[in-house]
Amino acid sequence: MEEKTNNSRFEQYKRIVKFLSSAIIVLLEVGLYYYVWMNYYNRSMTVAFFRRGNWLIMGEYLVLLLFLHRMYGGLKVGIYKYGNLVYSHLISIFGVNAFSYVQVVLFDKKMHNPTALLVMTLVDIVMVMIWAWAFKRIYLILFPRKRLLLVYGTNSMSQLMNRIDTREDKYEIALTMSIDCGLDQIMEKSREYDGVIIGDIPAGIRNKLLKRCYGENVRSYTVPKLSDILLRSSVELNIFDAPLYLSRNYNGLAWDQKFFKRLVDIVAASLLLLVTSPFFLIIVALIKCTDNGPAFYTQERLTVDGKVFRIYKFRTMIVDAEKKSGPVKAGDKDPRILPVGHFLRATRLDELPQLLNILKGDMSMVGPRPERPELARIITKNIPEFDYRLKVKAGLTGYAQIYGKYCTTSYDKLKLDLTYIRNYSIWMDLKLILMTPKVLFMKESTEGFEEGKWEDPALKEPADDPEMMGDAEDVMEMAGGAAGDERKTVRPAKKK
Repeated sequence: MEEKTNNSRFEQYKRIVKFLSSAIIVLLEVGLYYYVWMNYYNRSMTVAFFRRGNWLIMGEYLVLLLFLHRMYGGLKVGIYKYGNLVYSHLISIFGVNAFSYVQVVLFDKKMHNPTALLVMTLVDIVMVMIWAWAFKRIYLILFPRKRLLLVYGTNSMSQLMNRIDTREDKYEIALTMSIDCGLDQIMEKSREYDGVIIGDIPAGIRNKLLKRCYGENVRSYTVPKLSDILLRSSVELNIFDAPLYLSRNYNGLAWDQKFFKRLVDIVAASLLLLVTSPFFLIIVALIKCTDNGPAFYTQERLTVDGKVFRIYKFRTMIVDAEKKSGPVKAGDKDPRILPVGHFLRATRLDELPQLLNILKGDMSMVGPRPERPELARIITKNIPEFDYRLKVKAGLTGYAQIYGKYCTTSYDKLKLDLTYIRNYSIWMDLKLILMTPKVLFMKESTEGFEEGKWEDPALKEPADDPEMMGDAEDVMEMAGGAAGDERKTVRPAKKK
């Protein structure tokens, strides 16, 4: 109870702490750029800027810096881990500093010595590392990790607990309880903790628990169902004396959305092909030198309306890699991967040939990643709603790739892809394209796969049982039901 009291004591000041932390680092970065601009670049300009011009330059730097920080999450103290926070921040710094140098060159129509800007970027890196460390420490002191009560249903809770365990700095599963214990007992226990995590439990009892948590001022974290995503993306109508939610449920995108999306695809894919053409030649040569096999690899995948197409990739595995094993996912330590294949997979350069698929119209720049027909057949048996992903074209990058991980389950990928489809806009596409470079080199995107923690119930061939052919939530609960037989009704979480 004492830790809960400490947690709530400073809770009301959390926004102030976050604002101050963001303001400090942004002001330091803008101040450093102002010093470099005034003492180096503005002095070396053919025609120097005066007061209002300097204000304009500083204002432009500030706006672009805030825009990139917001996009990449560089100011999310208390949300991202230290490494992710620094990484996200540095992407913004590199981007805005590179833009600023190009701007100087264009203004003065001559090349300038980049040394001052490079030194400034190094100082920025040091400042960011110190700032992130200091405010993470301050944040943890003021807002200790929350001790939570996890309420589970028939579904296995191991995957959810493994995910929460990756953020030991923010959350601790102090106790787990089955929903079978009853709402009264759960609410009585919840008062001893900082909140309740409502797992994948039946919607009816879940809604009652949500209302009880709201009524008794208990913080709650809820694992959403597909129906929740559909409801969240509906339009609220106030034409009666009670709110009405409209879900238009188009078959894919409207005609104008398709037109502009295709336009963006053609322009973006053409530019990227032009820029990356030297990489094509280098990668082809490296693969040929490895085993003299074909440089390209094609495979059947699914796109909009279930159409099958041949996806293009650079070959990263030995020839006929799946001849004996069949279609299986590959981890970083898979012996079938070529030496150059590890580099291509780590940098996602093996996906570059899919720019040709985009120009052909098989794929889009942004959309759900295309699944293999044989795997999709198994997944759809377990999760009939998995076909909802086929309402739009498959994509080179996507919502699930930005916000998910390599080992995100098919059910959770469906939730992410459905969020994208239901909230689609051309601005969302542009945002996801700009955010893609951030995830290219993030190791945690494959976190859990090599450690053996990754398990996707939807990839298990289901038994020929008609009861297993139902709604996704029910199917996933039944798939994990065996784990529930071994659990006690109430148990404390594993000690760290």
